Amino acid sequence: MTLEALIFDVDGTLADTEEFHRQAFNAAFREHGLDWHWNRPAYGELLHTTGGKERILRYIDSLGEPAERDAALRAQVPLVHRSKTRLFGEIVARTGKLRTGVERLLREARDKGLRLALASTTTPANVEALLNSTLGDGALGWFDAMVLGDQVVNKKPAPDVYLAALARLGLSAQRCVAFEDSSHGVKAARAAGLYTVATPTFWTVDQNFSAAQLVLPSLGDPEHHLPDEGRRALRVPYLDLAELVRLHAASLTEGKAA
Repeated sequence: MTLEALIFDVDGTLADTEEFHRQAFNAAFREHGLDWHWNRPAYGELLHTTGGKERILRYIDSLGEPAERDAALRAQVPLVHRSKTRLFGEIVARTGKLRTGVERLLREARDKGLRLALASTTTPANVEALLNSTLGDGALGWFDAMVLGDQVVNKKPAPDVYLAALARLGLSAQRCVAFEDSSHGVKAARAAGLYTVATPTFWTVDQNFSAAQLVLPSLGDPEHHLPDEGRRALRVPYLDLAELVRLHAASLTEGKAA
């Protein structure tokens, strides 16, 4: 069965953006007069909760505020998150960059006629800011399907975002490959039936990626070969489209044999 589309998560997968998100959250808290500060260890724990608004709500849960104060904080969440989204866009516009190999693989896929899609809980504004600052204006047009933000009820590790992306592409899971950086994302993609490549980051490297068919430190590039221990499953020093097609086809053959 031919590989026809690549479906990417955004934060951590296309770009290592979590530090930018952390900075934007803290700046938004200051804007709204909240004396909260998420340091790196605290934010690492909060990343186990999918979705920005959901992370703020989880943090409020941990504060144990009186009922009236708790309700007031919860009412602020949409406004705080809106400010955070704006601030994130400003940070990404100044310093954002894609992870090693991402732009190369995107261009290879487009050149070979494969379709591209995004499946992420991040907001459309965040995605537009990242893509415009790294790939240039019009980069959103590279993607045939985008399921973002709150467009599905159940967020990762539920498979909803991937099932919706497949539906918009009009393709079966067997014709697509997913790219993720977190265990929640891998579980979501695998639950949707997708061959899944995981490229963990600083924030997620200690998570469980046993469900992914391929785990790499990055996609690599001709100028940035993957370390030997990081590419045992590959026949080449970085993941190019030809190698991905081979691995995907092999997984389908093994599945049929099983």
